[in-house]
Amino acid sequence: MTVFFVGAGPGDPDLLTVKATRLLETCRVCIYTGSLVPAEIVQLCPTDAALYDSAGLDLPGIIKIIQQAQEHGLDVVRLHTGDPSLYSAIGEQMHELDKLGIDYGIVPGVSAFQAAAASIRCELTLPEISQTVVLTRLSGRTPVPEKQALEKLAATSSTLCLYLSVHRMDEIVQLLTPHYGAGCPAAVVYRASQPSQKIIQGSLGDIATRVEKAGIQKTAMVLIGWSLGSPHAASRLYDPGFSHGYRTA
Repeated sequence: MTVFFVGAGPGDPDLLTVKATRLLETCRVCIYTGSLVPAEIVQLCPTDAALYDSAGLDLPGIIKIIQQAQEHGLDVVRLHTGDPSLYSAIGEQMHELDKLGIDYGIVPGVSAFQAAAASIRCELTLPEISQTVVLTRLSGRTPVPEKQALEKLAATSSTLCLYLSVHRMDEIVQLLTPHYGAGCPAAVVYRASQPSQKIIQGSLGDIATRVEKAGIQKTAMVLIGWSLGSPHAASRLYDPGFSHGYRTA
């Protein structure tokens, strides 16, 4: 018996991996994040599969369902949005499974930051502008370590992708403007890749006002950095005079 932590991706069923689709289509037990995973993805499960919405479950409740499946020799799909390695709380679940000696595996998924970048047709790493992408969030009920505070990360001028923070746009702007400037490109993508997707683009100087006007308070990625603007330097990868081990002139 195995528990599979499966990344459901950002919402578009076509962005599921082949492995994720196969596991869903053959699973007997699925525990899914009902408040975030679209119904179209959950409906890939067989009609007679046991489905559990984790929105009404705490950690002991989730583990109890898994133990019951183990007693019947049934694999479990634990379906999370995006990629399970980011803000999914799988660590505490795996810890409990380790204590119980229950086997598990992880199936990666497309994360919201990737879907958001695709939606605004942006390369997050541009030569001579930004070669580093920071995935982070503002501190809230889950604290952020002091050394990883947003204003400290901003000192690197990296491309920033902020999860779970769109409801605090005014604070984000206040923290970042001294480092990036009011003219730095910024974007907010609500429910990236889904039919209800909304894209708000602007600069640090006006993005908070635009987001407030659009009424976006949750389920959105915030992207900030000069790489979101027009490229100013071309990659050397395809320069006619540049050769390397994968392509020779």
